[in-house]
Amino acid sequence: MSKLVPLTKIILTLVFSAWAIAFHTSLQLCGLLGLELCILLVTGLLVKQIKAVIALVCFAAFLGLVQYIGSGSVESALVAGLRMLCMTMVFIMLLATTKLQDLTASLVTQCKIPYEYAFMFTAALRFVPDFIAESHAVQEAQSCRGMSTEGNIFKRIQSYMSVIQPLMLKSLGRSETMALSLELRGFGGKEHSFAATVGLRAADYVVIVLLVILTIAVCLYR
Repeated sequence: MSKLVPLTKIILTLVFSAWAIAFHTSLQLCGLLGLELCILLVTGLLVKQIKAVIALVCFAAFLGLVQYIGSGSVESALVAGLRMLCMTMVFIMLLATTKLQDLTASLVTQCKIPYEYAFMFTAALRFVPDFIAESHAVQEAQSCRGMSTEGNIFKRIQSYMSVIQPLMLKSLGRSETMALSLELRGFGGKEHSFAATVGLRAADYVVIVLLVILTIAVCLYR
């Protein structure tokens, strides 16, 4: 996966997401999920990103439970959970093996997305690990000050408000600093150059052709 250029990974992500939407049975979605897990296992990402995989599985189970409560059908609950899992699991392949600057270059030069939108997308992704690290730091600091997470759900929500408020203030401060830095550097110019090389290679063409063939097979199978 790391040898493929960002455009190929973007196409792979879109194709797998389209397959997840096209499949309507739990058996088909299980097959697609199995394929994604095999790719993650072969590339070594399953072990490295096991926490993210577990988090996605838990969220898929919660979504399936909500669907079951609303519809009362086990099949619809499985389809909802598996579809969400298939559509999000593939993003691990994209984000874990692609540098954000390479992704920005590919979105701008190959997908013809305006630089401002591509930059906002990758900047949001860049802030995710920082936001998680800051949330842990704030929670530990508040725990040292006597914050307790015990009691009923209302008391826990009240306790976590002492974490959310400073976290939001730090995030706003970070966004303001970034906005000032971009303004001073002349963000919004018409011409942009990239050091990253994102041109398609032989392996990328092979993967794209394979995806096209499999997509045609999926359409015929349906």
